[in-house]
Amino acid sequence: MSKHDEELELHLKPRSTETVSIKIPTDTLESLKKVAANRDMTLEALLKFYIGQSLRQDLAKLFSERVLDLTAEVLARHIESEEEILTIIQEIQAKTTL
Repeated sequence: MSKHDEELELHLKPRSTETVSIKIPTDTLESLKKVAANRDMTLEALLKFYIGQSLRQDLAKLFSERVLDLTAEVLARHIESEEEILTIIQEIQAKTTL
């Protein structure tokens, strides 16, 4: 193994897991299987990928909402006008929304 390969090696900590059972419509399951095969993935890997991707998006949204709430709190301590604070928060939201 070259030094470059060693730098790229992932060292993931094993995490505990739990098995869950969910009902998925048959046609959706068939579509998932086709997508998984097309991506050269197992169905389980594809489902974990989708869950992880959506989870990261939702967590990022929650974090950004919390940052905006804290920003509004700080601004309220320094600016008396609620209208001005709202304008600032809306401007931040407009510039950070995809």
